[in-house]
Amino acid sequence: MRIYEELYILKPDVTEEEAEASIDQIRQIVAGGGGAVDKVDKWGVRKLAYRVQKYHEGYYVLLQFNSSPDAVKEIERRLRVSDSVLKFLTVRIDEKMKWLEKRKKIREKRAARRPQPAAPAPAAPTAATPMPGEPVAVEAPVAPVASE
Repeated sequence: MRIYEELYILKPDVTEEEAEASIDQIRQIVAGGGGAVDKVDKWGVRKLAYRVQKYHEGYYVLLQFNSSPDAVKEIERRLRVSDSVLKFLTVRIDEKMKWLEKRKKIREKRAARRPQPAAPAPAAPTAATPMPGEPVAVEAPVAPVASE
């Protein structure tokens, strides 16, 4: 099993039910191949970077699932022949996740070897020292009172 992300753009005038039907269709294909859909993000209608089939907007859907490569081929085939799909992109992310985990372990080892610098605590401002931008109060000298 491999982990994939599928991002596809539907026509902006599709209803919520039609978008849900396309997601269910992909879920059935993935389940038929022995996989599972991990995450579904419906981004809604967003502006496209460039015009696609005379549309300036599209309904974005992002799916993350684990499946076999044969199921991915079937998903792409169905997205290709669907009239409501403008564009789609399938990315295999399991290798990227392995690479990120490896980099994280290397960074942790490097951080453990490096001595931690002792940072001095910042001095808190006192009542005697004014904050920047505050007016400074000047006290006038008081003359001693003569007693008779």
